Amino acid sequence: MKKSFFISLSLTGLLLCGAFSQTNAQDTTKAVNQTLNMQYTEILRKSRNLDGYKLVNPNRLSSFWKSTADTLKKERRSLAEARAKVSTLSTSLEGLKSTLSSSEQQLTESNARLNQVSFLGFPMEKGTYNLVMWGTVIVLAIALTICIIQSTRARMEARYRVKLFEELSAEFQTYKVKANEREKKLARELQDERNKLDELGYRG
Repeated sequence: MKKSFFISLSLTGLLLCGAFSQTNAQDTTKAVNQTLNMQYTEILRKSRNLDGYKLVNPNRLSSFWKSTADTLKKERRSLAEARAKVSTLSTSLEGLKSTLSSSEQQLTESNARLNQVSFLGFPMEKGTYNLVMWGTVIVLAIALTICIIQSTRARMEARYRVKLFEELSAEFQTYKVKANEREKKLARELQDERNKLDELGYRG
């Protein structure tokens, strides 16, 4: 009975820690996304307009790139942690299945014994023995169900972070391409204006 109580207590602590860390990871992701959106909005707000295009300060763009790169590193680390959690929960799940199967087998064998049985070297009434074993089976079944639920949530979290990482990378690449195109176009327009000024100076 002490063994089953220890197993149940350990599993409960493990699952509560997993749920708490998952909630913290989601809150952190939301905060990071808000920070990147604020930086992106700030870059656009402080950029000057020229013929419908934004003149982006290279320093601000570099700062935004650093923030984005840091965010990607954090997301990769969180993804690795989520995958490790899935692996740990899967291992715990297999152990619970094995323990549950063993307990059910012991319970079946106990039903064929006399009223007086020996449990861990101590005599015990059959009714009390069955009560202890069924209690252990029920606790393990509940723990197994909770473990399956947590494993499913961890897999969903891993898929969510992979999708978020891909979307963030694609968004930044798109922004980078557009920024380069704008920079090249502005450079050409600036060169054209210089050429015009040179021609006017030459004529004058």
